[in-house]
Amino acid sequence: MAVARPLFFVTVLLALCLAAFSQEKNEAWYITNAPFKMDAIKTPEFAKNVYSIKAYGGTPDGQTLNTAAFEKTIAACAGAGGGTVLVPPGLWLTGPIQLKSNINLCVERGALILFTTDHTQYPMIKSSNNSSSYVPASPIYGYDLKNIAITGDGVIDGAGESWRPVKKEKTTEGQWKNLLSSGGAISKDGKLWWPTKEAMEGEDYLKGLKQKNVKPLAEDYLLARDFLRPYMLYLVNCENVLLENITLRNSPKFVFYPNHCNNLTMRGVTIFNEWWAQNGDGIDISACKNVMIYKCTVSAGDDGICMKSSGGKNDAAGTFNLENVIVAGCTVYHAHGGFVIGSNTDGGMRNIFVSNCSFDGTDVGIRVKSNAGRGGLVKDIYINNIFMSSIANEAVLFDTYYEDMPAGTVKDSSVKTVRDKIPEFTDFHISNVYCNGAKKAISITGLADMPVHNIYFDHLVISADAGLVAKDAATLDLKNVQLTGMKKDPVNSLEHVKGFNISNGYFQPSSKIFIKADAASSGVKVDATDLHDVKDAVQGGD
Repeated sequence: MAVARPLFFVTVLLALCLAAFSQEKNEAWYITNAPFKMDAIKTPEFAKNVYSIKAYGGTPDGQTLNTAAFEKTIAACAGAGGGTVLVPPGLWLTGPIQLKSNINLCVERGALILFTTDHTQYPMIKSSNNSSSYVPASPIYGYDLKNIAITGDGVIDGAGESWRPVKKEKTTEGQWKNLLSSGGAISKDGKLWWPTKEAMEGEDYLKGLKQKNVKPLAEDYLLARDFLRPYMLYLVNCENVLLENITLRNSPKFVFYPNHCNNLTMRGVTIFNEWWAQNGDGIDISACKNVMIYKCTVSAGDDGICMKSSGGKNDAAGTFNLENVIVAGCTVYHAHGGFVIGSNTDGGMRNIFVSNCSFDGTDVGIRVKSNAGRGGLVKDIYINNIFMSSIANEAVLFDTYYEDMPAGTVKDSSVKTVRDKIPEFTDFHISNVYCNGAKKAISITGLADMPVHNIYFDHLVISADAGLVAKDAATLDLKNVQLTGMKKDPVNSLEHVKGFNISNGYFQPSSKIFIKADAASSGVKVDATDLHDVKDAVQGGD
């Protein structure tokens, strides 16, 4: 172990970083300057035809159901070769809207599309054109489409409050009383409110249906419809997709959930779910390629901007179900994570570039999660110029033991983790990250047989109650990392870590232990860091 004498005097580089980013950077700049090769993302083009929903029987009074009017307008526009379906100002109550190719659904400023709370209007349909499973029709959905868009300055409301369960712990006393008085059903332990009895009993019903060992039909799922809950905007196997300036709010489940889509652009989109919205993720990009998320604003009840990838095999030289993604200039307020990877990663991910984003009040800032049974190779991830404040838990988190369960499910601690589809997190480059206030600065938890490895931090300034904790990791490289505000030692805690390098580190005056490593850790090296006035500042590690 080498410990060098002082070279790093604390220098806050935030001002320099802000100055560097003061010049506006557009989407083309991020593509050109991405740390991997990425072609321009193709956006849809539309015919000049404009079809107003009013011309096809639409009534914007908030009482008339406009499902048929939307269907007729979209069909007429598609039949003419495509164009714009116009939703003018007004309150448009409707059931599910099925998109078609070459359609731009333009929701003008002053228009509010409100989806009905009558769940009989949401039929059970296949989850994709090639699937045998059934889901409730999403408020807006489309399968196997090309050239589609949702644009305009209007608002789309998914009536999520009629679908979502609510945990008592997330409500005030008054809110809980209002829920109870509104009807619905309460779990046996009294901690979870469900909008309907069918929703509360849906999980058990599905288990019973599975045990029958027969192929269920769509109607067999009707009793579980309320439990299954649709995604608000659900696109599967679509190409050349644009979301621009629209506001999507109040989703039954995830707000925007594209699967296996190619050439997807989100620009200036606002996503909002209440912070207590169960499974209320904002943006979940799943197994997509060539994606730009630019200047979007998210406040969600679960993960904010999340990458998922399910299915398929991958390796370092193989294919990846999710790749070539840029997230730039975005702001995330309340969410379980500002930028998130996982938990489904078994389809593989690579080439993700996150830059110039702000996370204010999220539970976790940068959140990377998976577990054995749904993990895969995640590599070549670049995250820089991230500004965070008031983070409830970790500013940066890697977790390979993540478990989530449907609302109301009791965790059985006797169930052992499946030992296949092992998550591998490697080649992450995290730089120029600034955080004012977190419970813990950095937490890294790998698996004993697959450590989190090759993680590179450069120029981080984080104030947190606790510093860095790493377990089952390898090749962690920290340059110019300043962790301050810790309430107890050590600043860096290592368990089963092979290779921990610090250069130009910072040792706050109140600390007595800079690094504490267990006997199974090795390769600890400290350079250009002032430790000469502190006895036993580095404990353990060879």
